[in-house]
Amino acid sequence: MEPKILWEPDSDFIKNTNLAEFVEWLSENKGLDFVVSENARENVENYKNIWKWSVEKLEDFWESIYEFFEVKSYSSYKAVLDERKMPGAKWFEGATLNYAEHAFLKAGEGEAVVYVREDGLRRVFSWSELERQTAAFAAWLKEMGVKKGDRVVAYCSQVPEAVVALLATASIGAIWAAVGGEVAPRAVIDRFKQLDPKVLIASDGHFYNGREFNKLEDIKTVVHGIPSLERVVLVPNLYESHDLKLNIPVHYWQEAVDRREKLTFEPLPFDHPLWVLYTSGTTGIPKPIVHGHGGITVEIFKGSFHMDFKEGDRFLWYSPPSWMMWNTVVSGLLAGATIVFYDGSPLYNFLQPLWQLCEKEKLNIFGTSAPFLHGCMKFGFEPGSQYDLSSVRMIGSTAAPLSPEGFEWVYKKVKEDVWLNSASGGTDVMTGFVGGCPILPVWSGELQCRWLGTKVEAYNIEGRPVINEVGELVVELPMPSMPLYFWNDRDYSWYKESYFSMFPNVWWHGDWLMITDRGSAIIFGRSDSTIKRKGVRMGTLDFYKVVEGLNEVINSLVVEVKGRIFLFVVLAHGLELTEELKEKINKTLRENLGAYFVADYIIQVPDIPMTLNYKKLEVPIKKILLGWEVHKAVNLDSIMNPDAVFKVVEAAKPYTEQMEED
Repeated sequence: MEPKILWEPDSDFIKNTNLAEFVEWLSENKGLDFVVSENARENVENYKNIWKWSVEKLEDFWESIYEFFEVKSYSSYKAVLDERKMPGAKWFEGATLNYAEHAFLKAGEGEAVVYVREDGLRRVFSWSELERQTAAFAAWLKEMGVKKGDRVVAYCSQVPEAVVALLATASIGAIWAAVGGEVAPRAVIDRFKQLDPKVLIASDGHFYNGREFNKLEDIKTVVHGIPSLERVVLVPNLYESHDLKLNIPVHYWQEAVDRREKLTFEPLPFDHPLWVLYTSGTTGIPKPIVHGHGGITVEIFKGSFHMDFKEGDRFLWYSPPSWMMWNTVVSGLLAGATIVFYDGSPLYNFLQPLWQLCEKEKLNIFGTSAPFLHGCMKFGFEPGSQYDLSSVRMIGSTAAPLSPEGFEWVYKKVKEDVWLNSASGGTDVMTGFVGGCPILPVWSGELQCRWLGTKVEAYNIEGRPVINEVGELVVELPMPSMPLYFWNDRDYSWYKESYFSMFPNVWWHGDWLMITDRGSAIIFGRSDSTIKRKGVRMGTLDFYKVVEGLNEVINSLVVEVKGRIFLFVVLAHGLELTEELKEKINKTLRENLGAYFVADYIIQVPDIPMTLNYKKLEVPIKKILLGWEVHKAVNLDSIMNPDAVFKVVEAAKPYTEQMEED
């Protein structure tokens, strides 16, 4: 049975999309007669045809992206793609370009970067000020001996200076990496020490959930833990003056940018490293993923078909610098958008700050996480009746699957006429695999499409693509934004083990996915945390949809240990887990998932442990309950709320001990 359609773009919305413009360009310039109808339901088949061409004629598709967006290159490329192989595909070999230059090609007269702090402080960088500071900081870096290929790293909150530093670093061909100020020093060292960076940019502190966090001692710890660092640039975010004494020179941001320079860009090979992003690092050393200037540039351009950001849009996707969505927001500059950052807790003051920003900053594109939307729904929040959201055209959701109830809450309590863009991808590729499409309907609980140029399939146990069945999410063909390599892994051994160990020569991502016959997609959670009973598999998301659909349950975590299902629940304020409530939960599971999937143990806990990018800690908790030592199962420095790990383990102890006796 087809799920409910919650929203359909009207004819004007469709005609004004980037994708419709691209299809028209393909007709005029390539003789390709694809159709975009003014009727969203008719576009179900139309989009399938465009997607099919984009993966079957992969080289033609990416060449069209290169031409349509007028990628600025200083030399010609020999071929779009040397060979369809993974890893090691060479894209646009011979082309020389610079990501940072593309960030200024659509510079306007108004605001480029807007920064709003939790306590209400607002700062703005105009396009001209962004360019001035980028030129100044690039010149300063070169003066300090930073050259092409050197690493510049940042340990900071969402301050606008981080945007300047990224663009300046990229402009001279140095390599960028960043970790948010919320991350513990040990985890910062684990990430940055791998890179042997020369320069650290650090903000002195931040506000979060009503508290002030002074980061000076943490900065000292980080500097002492990374011997390669030659100097620190301190960004004053909380304090006007400091007495930060280190064994290397400390410079202040204003000192570095207090000059007038001409902004220039180093022409770089298409695959020259742009930045290093990190996986969560919850179960070991974080993977240092290297992306290239060219691959990210063309992928960001292509992504504008699926996010539909445009010149002049005001764009916020709440994310600390540790998460790829921060880089995505910065990349909104390539479209000429005004990028907006909120520096604080989205939960502060009863979940209001992000919705307030939608109104005050007149956001057109507002992105957040599924856990945040679920939290607002559980809290009974009704943003649409409290704030003027008339400017919001698209609401984005990622980090975890958004439940059908979450979809319907958005349309009932946030805004009836809005494009809800639920997406799923990976830090690994700095983009989405499946997600939104502005010419298609939004079906409840579903992601609208497979992204163009991305040969995503759901594989069954035999390694064959299936439709309307749950399978492993794989990518069969290379993408320009796939990692060039992992840092210090130039023979691809770690890379191959991470993505190519399940199916030969096919990227395996580790998620359960279903592609419907309409071309939409449903994510069922991580395949390595699937619950299996008597040969029947069930994704953890299925449990969460059912359990968290109960008014009494705020959050939950499910793991299977030696054939037993442990269900940890956070209950609504003031509630205790009674036998009656346990029976109600299991009755609901039985009715919705079947008798195999009632919980053996239902355990109340005060909090559910989460990674820094809002993912539940399913696999590490399972390992600990199986007997692993905590420090071997999980890197606590990479956890948002490490105390929750110990509370979950302690709460489960009587039951694991009982299992051992049995």
